[in-house]
Amino acid sequence: MEPLPQPTTHLPLTDREAAAEAERILAAAYHPSHPAPTATHYRDDTPLPTHGPTPPVPQPDHRIVPAWAAGTAVASIGVGAGSVGLGCCAWLVLQGLASVTLYGVLMATLPFAGAAMLATATGIAVSKARKPVSKTVYEGHVTQHTEIHNTSSTHGVFFARIRNDVR
Repeated sequence: MEPLPQPTTHLPLTDREAAAEAERILAAAYHPSHPAPTATHYRDDTPLPTHGPTPPVPQPDHRIVPAWAAGTAVASIGVGAGSVGLGCCAWLVLQGLASVTLYGVLMATLPFAGAAMLATATGIAVSKARKPVSKTVYEGHVTQHTEIHNTSSTHGVFFARIRNDVR
């Protein structure tokens, strides 16, 4: 398609000149400058055999799996296998606790209670060791001055605004 010529004068075109220019632009727009695109599909019209199975047709598939998709699949398999293992472990523990006695409960919870007690004591010790010892001494007079300004702008039954400025 050729570029449009720039007009040399700034005068408006007459009706005849405008119609001729429109016809030229439309003819240039609909004139095929490139050949039509080739077909993007193929239909095999060879006749099929009347008896027996259809002969195999190769259908190559060369898809490449992205690394993130393969990693996600492997992680999903690992999580599934791990959850099955945890489920079996929980089932065995609950089967063992089916005949619960007071001594059995105390023996089962004793290690957890000891670990919780040890963690609490360690946390308290670390907290006290990190806490700085400071003593603030104030000298002189202390004056506290509070001003409260209430402004209300009521415009009717449903619309009201109250602003409290505390300084």
